[in-house]
Amino acid sequence: MSPFFKQVYGIVEQIPYGRVVSYGQIACMLGRPRAAREVGWVMRCCPDGLPWQRVVMKDGTIAGGIYADMRRAILKTEGVAFLPDGRVDMGLCGWLG
Repeated sequence: MSPFFKQVYGIVEQIPYGRVVSYGQIACMLGRPRAAREVGWVMRCCPDGLPWQRVVMKDGTIAGGIYADMRRAILKTEGVAFLPDGRVDMGLCGWLG
């Protein structure tokens, strides 16, 4: 596993219950503000046991293809607030790290 993967997963494991963070925020936390897509790629290989559902797009959209509905359901059980259009309310539930 590359150091970048380890760094991304190190941040993901710290995201508190009921909070979310964007791919871009993780990239910025790692000092690589233009690496949001790379973070997304890393998250496609996320190991079991990490709160992968807590990483969303910067506007609160839930990515994940066939897993998007499952992610939404898990986030709802965690008490994450959603906007009327179905996006996560980043203002209420965003985590700044």
